[in-house]
Amino acid sequence: MLIKLAALGALGYAGYRYYEKTTRQDRNEAFAANQAGGSNHQQIRNAGPGAMADSPKKDTWDEVDEELDESFPASDPPANY
Repeated sequence: MLIKLAALGALGYAGYRYYEKTTRQDRNEAFAANQAGGSNHQQIRNAGPGAMADSPKKDTWDEVDEELDESFPASDPPANY
């Protein structure tokens, strides 16, 4: 039983090390593949669905979404909801 537990732990550790080695460490999760990134947490991505790491679902991005995305990180949202 103890040997099985040790083997399972070693397998989990090896999987974790492989995952850490192969994941993208050079860019932030919010940035698209061609956008900036890195360890600087004060970067702001460009507005619009093209600058997102995960594009929005089909036909769900409208004018209000675009204006809200362009206004971030400003404290004032757009006035035309």
